[in-house]
Amino acid sequence: MASAVREELLASNDEFRRLSQEHSQYSQRLDGLTQKRFLSEDEKIEEVRLKKLKLRLKDEMEKLELQYREQHNNVA
Repeated sequence: MASAVREELLASNDEFRRLSQEHSQYSQRLDGLTQKRFLSEDEKIEEVRLKKLKLRLKDEMEKLELQYREQHNNVA
């Protein structure tokens, strides 16, 4: 069910789509950092920053999913 809601939001909600794209970009950058054996101090700071940004975006996406579910449960 969650993936169906997510797919619907990706198809119909510009804000959700933007958040998802940003989350994906941060995730890719974070993956690049985690592939490194050693991180510089700047990279360690960036890693923490990216994790926080990803979490914030995930929270926003989940809020939109909840709003979508509430709206569509009231209709049914």
